[in-house]
Amino acid sequence: MATFLFAYRMPENYTPGRPAAIAAWNAWFESMGANVAERGNPVYDSGTLGNCGAGTRPAGYSLVTGDDLEAAVALARGCPVLAEGGGVEVGEITVVNPSDRPKAQEAAT
Repeated sequence: MATFLFAYRMPENYTPGRPAAIAAWNAWFESMGANVAERGNPVYDSGTLGNCGAGTRPAGYSLVTGDDLEAAVALARGCPVLAEGGGVEVGEITVVNPSDRPKAQEAAT
């Protein structure tokens, strides 16, 4: 099973932390069950360089497992960010050189 990065982007005027939004995110994560490798964290402050999607800002990330990119995209379709006018970028994580991992990360695998 592969691991995928879900990178969330929200409209610039989005206000994080609303109780209804938190409940929606929690329900979505619960609906994915064991596919959630790491819930990740939100982003509150950010800066940009280059083309980062006009009118949006980083909102956070998660690591999710799936059989393939199509399965990961199917999981992302339920993301609450989409109802808020934001987006989800889905990308498969590829380990380029596992021997370069920090020792703590090696011990966890």
